[in-house]
Amino acid sequence: MIDEDELAQLVESAQSGDRESLERLLARLRPTVMRRCARFLPHHADAEEAAQDALLSISTHLHEYSGRGSFLGWVTVIASNAARSTYRSMRRRAQDSYAVVPEGVDPRTTSVIAGTRLDLMESLAALEQRHPALVTSFVLRDLGDLTYVQIAEITDAPLGTVKDRIHQARRFMRERLSGG
Repeated sequence: MIDEDELAQLVESAQSGDRESLERLLARLRPTVMRRCARFLPHHADAEEAAQDALLSISTHLHEYSGRGSFLGWVTVIASNAARSTYRSMRRRAQDSYAVVPEGVDPRTTSVIAGTRLDLMESLAALEQRHPALVTSFVLRDLGDLTYVQIAEITDAPLGTVKDRIHQARRFMRERLSGG
């Protein structure tokens, strides 16, 4: 578990240009970022790719973190976005190669995109297309394990709105994942 005080000190030092603090911060965040990416991409190599992208983004955009909301919440948003971006990139590559799901395999849960949860990712893509306002709250709660209060801070939305968005998104995802 990451100590919040140590994390705050590392963030502050790294933001002021201390390279060593940035390296220590990224090393401390790596397991958390990897876990977040693995929630989307269970295949280790895919999650590793997304985690590397997320850590690079954290490094290059650290100066943009203003201290509003929790730092780990900010990291979760970046890791979630990196994992979804990696999935979309893998999906495009698979489509470009004309990959086909082998016969006898359930295409909802088996992916030609190595190790991804195709059912979850496709449902998430449909949610993003049909109800884009629901995606961030849902991802941060159900895949990022953040609290409702943390999500309200990150999204700058009232707590009731966050709860409603998550409820609607869960209903949509449940219907999609159950084949309804």
